[in-house]
Amino acid sequence: MSEGRIVLAATPIGNLGDASARLRELLAEADVIAAEDTRTARRLCLGLGVTPRGRLVAHHDHNEAASVQGLLEQVRSGATVAVVSDAGMPTVSDPGHRLVAAAVAEGLEVTCAPGASAVTTALALSGLPTDRFAFDGFIPRKDGERRRWLASLLTEGRTVVAFESPQRIADVLAVVEDVLGADRPVAVARELTKLHEEVVRGTAAEVNAWARERAAGEGIRGEIVLVIGPASPDAASAGGATEADAVAEVGVLVDSGTRLKEAVATVAAAHGLRSRTLYQAVLDARG
Repeated sequence: MSEGRIVLAATPIGNLGDASARLRELLAEADVIAAEDTRTARRLCLGLGVTPRGRLVAHHDHNEAASVQGLLEQVRSGATVAVVSDAGMPTVSDPGHRLVAAAVAEGLEVTCAPGASAVTTALALSGLPTDRFAFDGFIPRKDGERRRWLASLLTEGRTVVAFESPQRIADVLAVVEDVLGADRPVAVARELTKLHEEVVRGTAAEVNAWARERAAGEGIRGEIVLVIGPASPDAASAGGATEADAVAEVGVLVDSGTRLKEAVATVAAAHGLRSRTLYQAVLDARG
């Protein structure tokens, strides 16, 4: 029997009208639908008026390692395996990477039915530069790790896109303003393609003020994408801050619980400074 294939199928991130004819056909005809959540996949099929011919099986973060071989066996036997996440493109901060890597290593066919993506949708709507960008996945939850991540963006010349929960976005924006400065351009995209879609654009200080006011009032709800604009040309080309600025940034990280040597290494790398020189400058500043 001829070998089958794996199809990574992007699903709507909100509006079901974004579903392509190809996605509908794939959901109807695939031999196996490997879904991040089978209940969500069934609701999607129902909403699209599709009756799946094949089996729906769970393929998520907690069982991905175990389910890969079973799915590969299906492909070897000639089956078409459609991989879907709850929304957007599989493998992009969603399950699927292990399966794709294993299939590629084995020489099995892997293709894609493209569609909606929260990453590129938020980027396009942000009003920030789109010619060069980076996607950093989910923002670290712990304050120290979050500050280290943001410190690495001090001289970043690309727009950066990341995911965050509505419960944490206000706290994150406060740290963005603290670490990257009040004037760094940012955008928060909420409930993309849905009825209550909202994009808030401005400086870090302006968007932070919006988040604080909203959090204290009606609250912030829905799926959140944070877009951080690139550093100013001077900061990006000059390696960022003066030594005094770098010393101050080390202090911010240390106050958040980061060990001194680790904080020095993070800030030095962000600004192109020598760790030994910065470490000595921190000691001198402490007296």
